[in-house]
Amino acid sequence: MNFEESEEHRLIRESVRKLCSDFPDEYWERHDREGVFPDRFFHNMAAAGWIGIAMPEQYGGAGRGIQEAAIVLEEVAASGAAMNGASSIHLSIFGMHPIVKHGSAAMCQKYLPDVATGKLHVAFGVTEPNAGSDTTSIETFARREGDHYLVKGRKIWTTKALESGRVLLLVRTTAKAQVKRKTDGMTLLFAKLQEPEVHISPIAKLGRNAVRTCEVVYDDLPVAVADRVGEEGEGFRYLLDGLNAERILIAAESLGIGRAALRRAVNYANERVVFDRPIGKNQGIAFPLAEARTRLDAAELMIRKAAWLLDTNQPCGAEANMAKWLAAEAGFFAADCALQTHGGFGYAREFHVERYWREARLMKLAPISQEMILNYVAEHVLGLPRSY
Repeated sequence: MNFEESEEHRLIRESVRKLCSDFPDEYWERHDREGVFPDRFFHNMAAAGWIGIAMPEQYGGAGRGIQEAAIVLEEVAASGAAMNGASSIHLSIFGMHPIVKHGSAAMCQKYLPDVATGKLHVAFGVTEPNAGSDTTSIETFARREGDHYLVKGRKIWTTKALESGRVLLLVRTTAKAQVKRKTDGMTLLFAKLQEPEVHISPIAKLGRNAVRTCEVVYDDLPVAVADRVGEEGEGFRYLLDGLNAERILIAAESLGIGRAALRRAVNYANERVVFDRPIGKNQGIAFPLAEARTRLDAAELMIRKAAWLLDTNQPCGAEANMAKWLAAEAGFFAADCALQTHGGFGYAREFHVERYWREARLMKLAPISQEMILNYVAEHVLGLPRSY
């Protein structure tokens, strides 16, 4: 077993880190405070080819895997960009996986090159107010009329809806009461967003305010049948294909936030002098930071293992879920320790750790809660009865 990072991965890490160095914490604090999307960062990442890193080469991507994508997103978050930086590019990097895998050749050729180059922003519309984690209970419905569908319904937590030209939208095309299995009858559509039939409202939220998340209401939005991903009624299965990859990437972002928070905390503990000694000399400060590093390193190992399993086409459901759980816990623990290390200054925006804390907390909720991860492990790893 070899834990040495490959030369390619080292170069990716160094290159992304160098690009991100042009966007200091002050850039992210300002964009978060003002609620302004980080356009310059997004376009620089796109121009450097990082947004297309996991997309097939025939569609303008680099054809790399989840291991490489995870490194990119970890380094973005670790630079101090945290989730404001990672979320601005996350969906473009891997949100199109269902189209890559199940979309027609014409659909892939039409849309994927523009996503890879950053010309087309994309969003993901799944969650609904009356469904939550129970995705099979979504109510947004698409009825077919000739060569198009008409979509009616409401989604919440649609990230980047204001900036995106298209949304990968999960809808019902057959009512839940009319299918044999509750996972049947759902369809994925790649729909236009900036249309008169679409009403977008940003949701005021705790953090990650440079990348807004929205409620989106669809009022008979026409979507061409040609913009359907794969077969009608198979959307839930297509969605599942990308879940392990998504959890690994979210874990990498959590790890990056923890690294950023720990870096600032250690620097502050070395520099801050109280009672004529650096506060880092005090075990009440030092031990939590040492524990934070230990937790982060342990989470990193599970992320690397899960990504490797996925890229080598091996089962990785348990590892992907565990990586997400471990990294979300470790990232928030590190952010919380960083805030505590700074004392009262930790509450001040100018020291940035409060922003890391707010954004790290999100990772214990999205895209799936820690409790649902433990449900998976209990049922699929331990063999315990399903709890829901």
